Amino acid sequence: MKFNITVIPGDGIGPEVIDQAKKVLQAIGEVYDHTFVYDEVLMGACAIDETGNPLPEKTLASCKKSDAILFGAIGDPKYDNDPSAKVRPEQGLLKLRKELGLYCNIRPVKAYDALIKNSPLKENIIKGTDIEIYRELTGGIYFGIKELSDDGKIAFDGCSYSVEEIERMGHLAFKSARNRRKKLTLVDKANVLETSRLWRKTITALAKEYPDVEVDTMFVDNAAMQLILNPKQFDVILTENLFGDILSDEASVIGGSIGLLASASVGDKAALFEPIHGSFPQAKGKDIANPLASILSAAMLLRHLDLETEATVIENAVQKSLELGITTQDIDSENDFTTSKVGDFITDYIHNQEDSNINFTNVHMGQSTII
Repeated sequence: MKFNITVIPGDGIGPEVIDQAKKVLQAIGEVYDHTFVYDEVLMGACAIDETGNPLPEKTLASCKKSDAILFGAIGDPKYDNDPSAKVRPEQGLLKLRKELGLYCNIRPVKAYDALIKNSPLKENIIKGTDIEIYRELTGGIYFGIKELSDDGKIAFDGCSYSVEEIERMGHLAFKSARNRRKKLTLVDKANVLETSRLWRKTITALAKEYPDVEVDTMFVDNAAMQLILNPKQFDVILTENLFGDILSDEASVIGGSIGLLASASVGDKAALFEPIHGSFPQAKGKDIANPLASILSAAMLLRHLDLETEATVIENAVQKSLELGITTQDIDSENDFTTSKVGDFITDYIHNQEDSNINFTNVHMGQSTII
């Protein structure tokens, strides 16, 4: 099968980790007889530098006609350190989400046994954690009316949601829960916010269409605490934009490394897949960035294309790399495996799935890792 993929390497370490994701997809194509045709385009600080626009029209046009989008990272210190900048890299991503209708962000959070020691939380608390967070992505306070008084002393950010926006998120989250452990937790602040009361009312009504899914509700402040105290109680978490942004980043510590967390942003006609770790400019060009989140994003992309077997193979390869300690230094400071060598291992595993013996000399030399 042939698939057209828009690739947005972006800023910082984005191009380096995206190269590994493409390398892995190439191996999948060779083993399973697929062809991935890439259109590499600009977005973010690199796009501003070249075109003055964080989301050039060429990039948007490519995204609209592709089967899926593979994205690296966005952001640059020269904008992070200048809050007065009128044009910013993040504007490109926000506009892309809006233009493509990418209203649902899906973030898996899993505690890998091999990495439990890396987490600041105790093993008995996090072992076995497997959560999917469904965050609404194109509404709420991020996209509401924003005002600043003439004297600059009063600011206002409006938050609004419609029943339609909530229902379309609810259907996706319920369907996911139905295929998992059949539990959905709605996180809101219904004791204070009118928008949260609409979320609770709408999801409660929608739950009647999914009688096999257990539904509970939780205030966001309690949810933030429960993610640390007892994350295993959660299966699918559904929440609005601001709460989802905060909770999903909090949940990233459960797995022991933010370098392992992939995400999907989907709409009715488009889907974008990215690691959540950001542009990490301090590591740019050093071949030390963890590529596993980007590679797992590629697995999510394959699953979106209904290539379930291929997605699972990548996930198994990542699991094997963690078990064998073939990881970058953010996971194990004593390792010296580079970004590209970790990508090489995943690629070799895909080509040789029945053989898990590892020749560490060859790994270090950058040669074939499977013997």
